Amino acid sequence: QVLLVESGGGLVQAGGSLRLSCAASGRIFSNYRMGWFRQAPGKEREFVAADSWIGGTTTYADSVKGRFTISRDMGKNTIYLQMNSLKPEDTAVYFCAVRSRPGDSYDYWGQGTQVTVSS
Repeated sequence: QVLLVESGGGLVQAGGSLRLSCAASGRIFSNYRMGWFRQAPGKEREFVAADSWIGGTTTYADSVKGRFTISRDMGKNTIYLQMNSLKPEDTAVYFCAVRSRPGDSYDYWGQGTQVTVSS
């Protein structure tokens, strides 16, 4: 029902910035929740940021709070993750995801985009 495609990853020096995009195809309803996750080599997937499609209920992992910002363009069906003051520990594959049912797990996932932060 929903297809997600991430883009915008790349190589950046510590302290730099990147903006990730996630283009969504399909019907997105106001009660859906959108999120960003990441997985570093040898580590478990972890939560990064999330918000409802309508907005106003943002949450961030403590490790990125104050540095990352989640947003969306409803007209373009696109989710963004602005990443500032990047650190080497931010290096990971970043995934966007959508949850269609309250209280349920995220049911739509993108393929991921690589972010590498050099020291």
